[in-house]
Amino acid sequence: MSKTWLITGASRGFGRAWTTAALERGDRVAATARDVDTLTELSDRFGDAVLTIRLDVNDRDADINAVQAAHRHFGRLDVVVNNAGYGHFGTTEEVTEDEARAQMETNFFGALWITQAAIPLLREQGGGHIVQVSSIGGVTAFPGLGVYNASKWALEGLTEALAGEVAGFGIKTTLIEPSGFATDWAGASASRSQPNSLYQPLRDAMANWSNGPAPTAEDSIEAFFAAVDAAEPPTRLILASQGYDLVLAAHERRMDTWRAWEKTARSADPA
Repeated sequence: MSKTWLITGASRGFGRAWTTAALERGDRVAATARDVDTLTELSDRFGDAVLTIRLDVNDRDADINAVQAAHRHFGRLDVVVNNAGYGHFGTTEEVTEDEARAQMETNFFGALWITQAAIPLLREQGGGHIVQVSSIGGVTAFPGLGVYNASKWALEGLTEALAGEVAGFGIKTTLIEPSGFATDWAGASASRSQPNSLYQPLRDAMANWSNGPAPTAEDSIEAFFAAVDAAEPPTRLILASQGYDLVLAAHERRMDTWRAWEKTARSADPA
C-alpha cells in the first residue's frame, strides 16, 4: 500500500533522495525546506502527490503548523522523517555559545517539535512511523565534532525513550544512523568555528582520514525503504559498511572497559 510522508530537509542530500524515491514509487510526500523554491522541480514533476512547505525547523510554531497542514492536506501521515540538520565542525575549546545552541536547536529541538506535533495525529489514526535521522556520530564520537555528536546523542536518547512511550499507540520509531556519505554535509551545509592553530594537526588528520569511496544519498534508498516498509521496523539502522564497522568496534571497546572495571562498578553496591 502507498504511504503518506512528511520529510523535513527535503531540498538536498538524504531528504531529497528519499522524497524523490517515495514519489517515484507512488507515495505522497509533504516535503519541507527553508527555501521552498528548491522543491519546485518536485512539484512540476509529481503534481498533487507532493505538498511543498517552507519551514525552518528552529521555529516551534512553524513546525507544529507544518505537521498539521500536511496531515490536513493528505488526510493522514504514515511516516514522519526528521531529516533536517547540519554538522558543526569545531573542537570543544573552539565552539562558541551561539554555535553550540544553534546546533542543538536544529538537530535536536527541531526534531523534538516535529515529533511532538506528530504524535497525537498518529495516535488518533491508530499508528504510524517516526523516523529520526541520527548518525554514526550519535552512537560514537569524533574529535572536532563534539557539539554535533552531542546533538545526535541527545536525539538518540530521546527516541529510545519515545519508543517505549508510543508503542502502545501503534507508533513505530526508527533511528537512521548514516556513516560518511557523499552529500554536502561537510561542505555547504556545514558550519565551522574560528580555528585555533593548536588543533590544526588534529584537523589535518581528520581531513586525511578515509576508507574508500563514500556512498551517495541514492545508495541509501534500498536500505532506507526496507526499514520503513518492514512490518516490524528496526529501532536502529546503520547505513553503509564503514559506519557499521566503526559502531561495532566502538561498542566492543566500551564492553571491554565495562568488563575490566566490573569489580569496581559493583563495589558501589550497598554493603
